[in-house]
Amino acid sequence: MSSVNQTKFIIFSQHGLSDTNSEMLSLALKVAPPNSHIVAPNLGIVKTYFKIEPLVDKVEKDAVQAFEQYPNTPVRIIATSLGGVIWVEVLSRNREWWSKVESLVLLGSPIGGSDLARMIDPFGWGIGMAKYLGENRRPLAEKITAIIPTLVVAGNTTGGSDGTVTIESTKLKHAHFVCLNGVNHPALRFAPAVAKTIQVFWEKPRKPLPAPEVNLITELIEHFRRVQGITDANSADVKYSAHVGK
Repeated sequence: MSSVNQTKFIIFSQHGLSDTNSEMLSLALKVAPPNSHIVAPNLGIVKTYFKIEPLVDKVEKDAVQAFEQYPNTPVRIIATSLGGVIWVEVLSRNREWWSKVESLVLLGSPIGGSDLARMIDPFGWGIGMAKYLGENRRPLAEKITAIIPTLVVAGNTTGGSDGTVTIESTKLKHAHFVCLNGVNHPALRFAPAVAKTIQVFWEKPRKPLPAPEVNLITELIEHFRRVQGITDANSADVKYSAHVGK
């Protein structure tokens, strides 16, 4: 391991639901610049099925330790699926960290709320992790993406989702967006195209993108997204919709 003075970046790499840190650690090792300090917490497969607060606490604690060890080192964050939701919560708790973070990379994270989670827990009764994954965290996340340069990577295997998370639920204002056709949700942790996309994003300094132009369509989308219990649909399902006339 390099000394504190030689360390170029702290790289946080966070796994998601029903997983360990193995694949995300490997991804971080592939994309990290030389002399980086990699932090890839293992949250435990079983624990990812229940409450999110202990997971947020764990990631936050590990981040504090890294910042104490490397106090003046810039930070890059990679997080997949539930891991991205966790990091939105961690950063929302610690706004003083934002100036340390050079970039945030979210891989298939349903920040707008998972439609699959809403199907499992449609009434918000608190059925395991579905309770937390079904929440819309865009208001929190878009405060972050307005300040921290962010890359959102989505997979596409159905025309509107990566087989687990809808593409639309990953999108955020101010974030750069890449959709990788043929990459399913699990493959976002290890597909060569994902590693390449991250490396390209890191090749030069980035800035948050301006918010999209406001018009009637965007206002309607924002309105419906604020309605509790509504999540972004899979665009591939539009063909199954029906217009009901008089």
